[in-house]
Amino acid sequence: MKQTYFVTGIGTEVGKTIASAILTEALQADYWKPIQAGDLDNSDSHKVERLVSNDKTVFHKNSFALKTPMSPHAAAEIDEVKITSKEIKRPEAKANLVIEGAGGLLVPISDKETIADLMQLEDRIILVSRHYLGSINHTLLTLEALKSRGLNCFGIIFSGEENKSTESIIKKMSGVSVLGRIEKEPYFDQNVIKEYADLFKEKLK
Repeated sequence: MKQTYFVTGIGTEVGKTIASAILTEALQADYWKPIQAGDLDNSDSHKVERLVSNDKTVFHKNSFALKTPMSPHAAAEIDEVKITSKEIKRPEAKANLVIEGAGGLLVPISDKETIADLMQLEDRIILVSRHYLGSINHTLLTLEALKSRGLNCFGIIFSGEENKSTESIIKKMSGVSVLGRIEKEPYFDQNVIKEYADLFKEKLK
């Protein structure tokens, strides 16, 4: 049975794109970033495509490709386009689908909707968390916001340098399973992504 995995984060620059590449490789899934804001010549889709080595993944086109590296609602205003969740149609994937969000869960896509409005009840939502001062609060708040919407957090991926105290309290207080961690590597290439993909495969079933 095909599954959709929606990758969100506790904020920006927490490792969603690397996590998405690993998940895409592990599942040999299709990949889709609904909204790209800025970096159009080196977008997240481009980055994931360079990191994934299997020959089955299909990379689907962004619904909105915005020129300015800002929150989607602000970038859309500059580009004079209007984003609504109804206009963001999921691609017809023949395999599992990995969707990468923009920023965190409640990043606005307009003055009425957020990234959370792109999620569906049956999605396996994966939350990427990175340790910093305040990350416990941001992680637990995101999980509470998902729960309040009836959305299912399939698991947490910790990214970056390990902090046992932070990771332990998040696990205890949330009760959400931890899928694994992505270390602070010197670099990420196809081989490194493949190694992580092999580690994550079993947890994703």
